[in-house]
Amino acid sequence: MTALTASSTIGTWLDDPVGGPIVKGLLEASGATEETLTPLRTLPLQQLVTLSQGKMPQSVVDDLVKQANGGVIPEESEASGAWQETVTSGRFGGQTVVVTGAASGIGLATASRIAREGGRVVAVDVSAEKLQTFAASLPNAEIIPVVGDITKQESVDAIVAAAGERIDGLANVAGVNDDFSPLHETSDAMWDRVIGINLTGAFKLSRAVIPAMIAAGSGRIVNVTSEAGLRGNASGNAYTTSKHGVIGMTRSAAFMYGPQGLRVNAVAPGGVATGIPFPPNVSEAGSARLAPFQSAIPTLATAEQLAASITFLLSEDSVNINGQVLASDGGWSVQ
Repeated sequence: MTALTASSTIGTWLDDPVGGPIVKGLLEASGATEETLTPLRTLPLQQLVTLSQGKMPQSVVDDLVKQANGGVIPEESEASGAWQETVTSGRFGGQTVVVTGAASGIGLATASRIAREGGRVVAVDVSAEKLQTFAASLPNAEIIPVVGDITKQESVDAIVAAAGERIDGLANVAGVNDDFSPLHETSDAMWDRVIGINLTGAFKLSRAVIPAMIAAGSGRIVNVTSEAGLRGNASGNAYTTSKHGVIGMTRSAAFMYGPQGLRVNAVAPGGVATGIPFPPNVSEAGSARLAPFQSAIPTLATAEQLAASITFLLSEDSVNINGQVLASDGGWSVQ
């Protein structure tokens, strides 16, 4: 029998005669039920630490593993049941790729994957400390941290300068949530912030890197939209509008620049287990309207799983794909 580890899926734990009672006991202590974990069954147990946003320390997961294995933590096994990231050596060798939102979540996972696959990464974020932590985590990779706000032209100029003359790829990952407010409740401040970062920032940076791509006769841009870019019942008004706008920008650019060797695509994540917080004072009306539809999310993905989709479109493996929206959402979009 394969030992239960932190990499074993939550579903594997729940279905195990030893692990099931242990996890259910944790749920009962926190006032939750087994149904709470239904969308998380395919995720590794370790992901609960990220999802808890600091409420569950690593020691809790370690204790669960010890309980299931007679007081010891066994070595991890590839047969854990969880998806395993497979790095392709040299896939981005000799290429420069700009990644926004690179200090956490999907952006960090994307930047890390590209760097470990030989790419020169211009890692962009507003957090200098987190960028330095990322760069230090891969000392043998070529990572250029750029602290900046993509809604500001001076930051966009700094990013392009750091990248240099040739820019092979751009991943517009940086984004923020809204407060689930319907249109009549959406404040100017919420609208301006969400549209500014999610849409305008991606527009400004894309506009800045495209001339270098045209000059080189090739380039790939991947914009992160959302399941909210495909439907109206996934989030609030500002976020939904911003992500629909990202899709329109993607398709227009793909059409305009395809003949010049550029490919512009988008990835639409569904539920992602990154633990990114929502703004305070979430709309009660919006939340109540959205709740039954959000509860239909079939599964959550890890940031690394989304990075696999993004890096596929950034790589030459996507050679004949242009102007497409890849729904990396566990099948949510077909419901």
